[in-house]
Amino acid sequence: MKRIASKDNPVFRQLLRLESSSRERRNTGKALLDGIHLVDACMKSGSDPELIVIRESSLENPQMIPFTAHRHAVSMSDALFDRISPVKSPTGILALFDIPGPEKTAHADFCIFLEAIQDPGNIGSILRAAAASGLRDAFLSEGCADAWSPKTLRAGMGAHFALRIHEDADIAAILEDFPGNSVAMTLDAEKSLFDLDLAGSVGFVIGNEGAGISEAILSLCKTRAKIPMPGMMESLNAAQAASICLFERVRQKS
Repeated sequence: MKRIASKDNPVFRQLLRLESSSRERRNTGKALLDGIHLVDACMKSGSDPELIVIRESSLENPQMIPFTAHRHAVSMSDALFDRISPVKSPTGILALFDIPGPEKTAHADFCIFLEAIQDPGNIGSILRAAAASGLRDAFLSEGCADAWSPKTLRAGMGAHFALRIHEDADIAAILEDFPGNSVAMTLDAEKSLFDLDLAGSVGFVIGNEGAGISEAILSLCKTRAKIPMPGMMESLNAAQAASICLFERVRQKS
């Protein structure tokens, strides 16, 4: 197995740029996975990592054995690995992979539209809930956090490999042609989410954490709804709200 121990190694320098730069990820179409769970989810989805990097001191970990056998596995000194790892306590394994390209897809029966969600943790948590609910298509507008950043990937817990993720999506154009019920979640809506018939084709629209859904997008949605909150809080976190919406649809379909 090849060993990387120099900070001047071109592979190390490439990985360092990918970990820290959204622009680098977009320009190269590549991203990094951190941790056994994410690397395993990637490989089980049929995606073959371009490179697997194992922290030198983790080589003796029995859990690493399946990954050390990968034809593109390398070891890296602890000091260099720790500089690349996006977490304070490195898990011991990273993988370089190609971000799935945009797929043309027919109108989805069940999807979610995210407008300018800026927190990567929220994006990842929403994608995790979406994958768990059986949804296939997630449309992220321009202004959303990077779907393939290390923080988003960690929050998604492998959900990225169960979904078709459409970044920089023209949500307005998609909503104009969407045949199902497009449901905008807004605090001032008159209808309750729990009074809607969600058993058919539906797409939920979740807006920015602070500003909510823009008027331009709201005007294109067929329905506006709210989540009843009898308690003292005036709003929910975007990821919490999305999860409630997705699983209310699951409840109605079950």
